[in-house]
Amino acid sequence: MKKTKVFQLGLRGIPDVQGGIEKHVEQLAPLLVNHGFDVSVLARSSYQPKLDNDAYKCVKVKKLWNPKIKGFEALIHTFIGVCYSIINRPDILHIHAVGPSLFAPLARLFGLKVVMTHHGPDYDRQKWGKFAKRILELGEDYGVNYANEVIVISKTISNLILDKYSVESNLIPNGVTPVEPSSTLETLKKYNLDAKKYILIVSRLVPEKRHLDLISAFEKANIPDWKLVIVGSSDHPDSYSEQIIAKGTEGRNIITTGFLSGSPLTELFSHAGLFVLPSSHEGLPIAMLEAMSYGLPVIASAIPANLEVDLVCGDFFELGNVEQLESLLKKYTSSELPTNKREEIVNSVIQKYNWNAIAGATSDVYHKLLSRKSYKHRHQDVS
Repeated sequence: MKKTKVFQLGLRGIPDVQGGIEKHVEQLAPLLVNHGFDVSVLARSSYQPKLDNDAYKCVKVKKLWNPKIKGFEALIHTFIGVCYSIINRPDILHIHAVGPSLFAPLARLFGLKVVMTHHGPDYDRQKWGKFAKRILELGEDYGVNYANEVIVISKTISNLILDKYSVESNLIPNGVTPVEPSSTLETLKKYNLDAKKYILIVSRLVPEKRHLDLISAFEKANIPDWKLVIVGSSDHPDSYSEQIIAKGTEGRNIITTGFLSGSPLTELFSHAGLFVLPSSHEGLPIAMLEAMSYGLPVIASAIPANLEVDLVCGDFFELGNVEQLESLLKKYTSSELPTNKREEIVNSVIQKYNWNAIAGATSDVYHKLLSRKSYKHRHQDVS
């Protein structure tokens, strides 16, 4: 029996490529293969790691050219990806994020069935100018109104597109994979860290992640036996990322590691004492869910997407309120979290954000689309 062919588009690549959407597809795509789909990821050639047989866990990976131009590489790559899809005719073209969804009408014009996943209003990010924001807003408009099915990763996004476009969506959150904490200390030794004595943030070095708020609060908190570890890099280095990296070279108990994945990142999550996410913009933060899957207490900015996550142990602070964040850093570094409390955090997040359930819900959306012959939206929540 012929398998349903699905192309995933709108991401840099998989596996171990920096970014929330990249992590999302890295986890989801192999599970969709287990559901009987023939899945291909259309990756950006400049980011995609070399893979044996151009496949990852039975997910095919096709590298397509992209320019390394900030603000344009995603759109140009998506246009190429849609053209590739028009020629190669997948049963479903699954586009991720609002920017790439700008080309949903083109895909529909040539008879493709399109699923859009809305990962958050990217036009709200601080890094974009007026023109880029308008293009992203247009991408959201076209994606929501021209895709056959729309998936959203949070209730906040679901309410957003219902209010703006009167379109109901399929609510399927991000997830986490159960992990075996690392017992090794090689990465800690490399960066001169003591277990349970460092604060961790894992994100790209972009303004909306608000690293400077955390750095300022950490310096003011004056907790000399703790360190701040900043994991992440920037696709396009700029003054902001250079400012963060400079902080890591000044010898103030602030360490910048660059992008990490695999064992080194697992080790840092496993032995951290606290995770902080001070962002001004998120969809549904995978990094926060990952931190909780390691049993870490979390401090996060009180933005709508973060507030959707039930913190078993942690606190929210007013976005940009460095004094409030400073106070919380002092609170959560004053004593170590008991083992039973860490286990409670792990059990809570694994139960609520399970990738197997997420893959099943996505499969249901695919089958619903394939069984329908008309264009009309028939969305429903599947969370």
